[in-house]
Amino acid sequence: MVSEEMSSVDSVWQLIEIVRNNPDECNYTGGMSEEDIERAQSELGARFPASYRLFVAELGSCQAGSVEIKGVNRTPTGGDRLRGTVSATLDARDDERFPPGLLVIEYDGMGGIIALDSEGHGGEREYPVVAWDPGAEDRGGPERLAEDFGSYALQRCRLGLS
Repeated sequence: MVSEEMSSVDSVWQLIEIVRNNPDECNYTGGMSEEDIERAQSELGARFPASYRLFVAELGSCQAGSVEIKGVNRTPTGGDRLRGTVSATLDARDDERFPPGLLVIEYDGMGGIIALDSEGHGGEREYPVVAWDPGAEDRGGPERLAEDFGSYALQRCRLGLS
């Protein structure tokens, strides 16, 4: 477990470096406070794994080229409302087919949602990244894309910059 978590956290540190070192191609909303992270977890009813918590604390949310990874952020017009994963997940939960343990981190551009699958993990280890769409249950559930957030986000952002 420790090596899995460290690998994912190391991947997020690499992602942070890429985003911060490429200001012409990358944007980020700004890191969130521990208080805001705790509030986000409370609103979602799920703990964030170490790699995702680091991402939110350091970047908030980010865009690298054509790829946008949702974290947690606020907007000037949104007031105190937490945006990104929080609002996207709460909106997705309006669809009764959306599994309650998923945390939205990206949209695939074809009607699908990329999410962290917190179901049954309780924040004790990294969550797998899955793709969900309204027909997913008919195909046996969401498709697993990656074992952890860090490796997925790093790969996606590198792709967005290529």
